[in-house]
Amino acid sequence: MSISRSAHARRTSPAVVTATLVGSALVVLLPGSAMADGSNGNGHGNGSARNVIFINGDGMGAAHREAARLDQAGLDGQLAMNSLSATGLQTTDPRDPKATITDSAAAATAWATGQKTYNGAISVDVDAKPLLTLGAEAEKAGKATGIVTTAQVTDATPAAFFSTTPTRSLQSDIAQQYLQDTQPEVILGGGEDWWLPAGTPGAFADNPADDPSEASKGTHGDLISQARAQGYQYVTDADQLSRARGDRLLGLFSNEEMFQQRPEGEGDEYDPVVPLPVMTKKALDTLSRDRDGFFLVVEEEAVDEMSHEDNGPRMLEAMRALDDAVQVARDYVAKHPDTLLIVTGDHECGGLTVEDIDAADESGSAPGAISSEDGPFPVAGSSKQFVLDWTTTGHTGAPTVVTAEGPRSDELVGYYPNTHLHDVMHEVLFGRR
Repeated sequence: MSISRSAHARRTSPAVVTATLVGSALVVLLPGSAMADGSNGNGHGNGSARNVIFINGDGMGAAHREAARLDQAGLDGQLAMNSLSATGLQTTDPRDPKATITDSAAAATAWATGQKTYNGAISVDVDAKPLLTLGAEAEKAGKATGIVTTAQVTDATPAAFFSTTPTRSLQSDIAQQYLQDTQPEVILGGGEDWWLPAGTPGAFADNPADDPSEASKGTHGDLISQARAQGYQYVTDADQLSRARGDRLLGLFSNEEMFQQRPEGEGDEYDPVVPLPVMTKKALDTLSRDRDGFFLVVEEEAVDEMSHEDNGPRMLEAMRALDDAVQVARDYVAKHPDTLLIVTGDHECGGLTVEDIDAADESGSAPGAISSEDGPFPVAGSSKQFVLDWTTTGHTGAPTVVTAEGPRSDELVGYYPNTHLHDVMHEVLFGRR
């Protein structure tokens, strides 16, 4: 079944039978088939690579991944995200006249467009001129596209792939662009406030007890009604999402982010209405109906937001959800080797290190220490413990880990700028330039 879309006619490919030698055996590749490595027999996947699943653990550095490994899998175990076949490191610096360290908007713009820009920019260049995004290119090419996030669906990372604005704060403008311009088939996450005008609450009440500052604040009318008029099925909870059968889904599951980011014990909460892996599975089920392939962006925002609060327990909860979502994606790739899966972080947040318990170093008490100790936390499957040491509440310039599997994942081995991820995804989705 092909997803219907008024803006794009679906293409069908002519049936071509090819053959290749593997060792001494002649292997015949039928239309749409692929080798186990996701290629069409030439090692590069030119003929069969169609899909990209891009997963961002916002704010996730190497120490976040190691803390999560100890927490979830223990000393001898491994996370799903760290079990992918290719590993590299990306640098994340922006091209900002006043900053060396990136924010999420500039980092996501580098992925979405292949160009570096200033902090706060959503897929515009350093002169604020709009750039072509992977999401827009994918839609133009007839592929299905999707957003899954625990942030607002109009927050920096998803916005950079599907919209262009000079500043990330224009979230209602971003939502309008989704509907008028790029039209991703699946939009799942938080941020209902930006889709409805002030004084018009939707499924989530204005000024809720857990955060009275949250309230509808859209500037383009009732965008949810506009989405419905365009054929989107609108859902607001897990049951509605599970029963949804449409080819276009809009799911908004909170006023703003799908969690409460605060210091530990001060109203912090990580309990999304719909868990990240559930949203990811639904998005894949929907987008994979498209015979021309798909591009899906998945994000766990709470890794970053909880790291800004130096909140280790909630950060680790978010990492569990993130790795569960990665496993959902891995299960899909195992059955669809024409799919590239990438897991990374847009930047590091918190200046995090993983340490043994040291009474002399607790709460920054060591001479000259500026760190904040957090924990201890148990190492899964053992009697050992570890602590988290935060050195800042902001972003850092530490390179972030990239792990990948599927077509062209071998091109993500090494040390490179974050724009390189754009180039590899572009090759998989559209072929070489």
